[in-house]
Amino acid sequence: MKKTMLLLVCWMLLTPHGSAWAAPARDEVVWNVDTDQKLIALTFDDGPNPVYTPQILDLLKAYEAKGTFFVLGKRVQMYPAIAIREVNEGHEIANHTFDHHYLKHVRPERLVQEIRQTQEVIFDITEQLPHVFRPPGGFYNDQLLSSMKEANLTVVMWSWYQDTQDWRKPGTDKIVNQVLSNVHNGDIVLFHDLEGDCTQTVEALKIILPELKARGYQFVTVSDLISRTRH
Repeated sequence: MKKTMLLLVCWMLLTPHGSAWAAPARDEVVWNVDTDQKLIALTFDDGPNPVYTPQILDLLKAYEAKGTFFVLGKRVQMYPAIAIREVNEGHEIANHTFDHHYLKHVRPERLVQEIRQTQEVIFDITEQLPHVFRPPGGFYNDQLLSSMKEANLTVVMWSWYQDTQDWRKPGTDKIVNQVLSNVHNGDIVLFHDLEGDCTQTVEALKIILPELKARGYQFVTVSDLISRTRH
């Protein structure tokens, strides 16, 4: 009963209220965090992936790192054990819609429906309710942001200079260089554990994680990064 009531509240929050959309403030989208602490958030989009997500989780565990996984609802349904493992190992599971539709291709109402569906799927499988949302492709508008504000979902993007574009398979060295050459306190780094070949991402993490740890960085979830640096 308690679980059903919580989901009902979630659905109500994710239902747009007519056409009365408030104009969101600029600070409603998080790109990075200003901090003098050596904190960094590693994020992974489009999973879970049955081959590469477990390898990524093994690496994060080896270096005492926490990450944020922006998952697709349909893939959580396909690979529930991996989503449960992400939560059980202290990582943050976050909403990335159900089927990765870009806002420029669908109406905001359709995307909100996917977000609501994904909240339900994630909660049903992991008993965790995401507090963070990332729009596919980084596309958003005022209407979507207003809806996310009503739903108490923080919209999180990534540090513009920390987009590894690993999905393009640019080469392990290029991924490593993108991260290590541009790292700053409070960065949010964009990786992927999407369907397909993520070998370069895994190989890059084998270099990035120990190097950043040696430089004194602590790997935290996005929500932890925001909460620990908010005054």
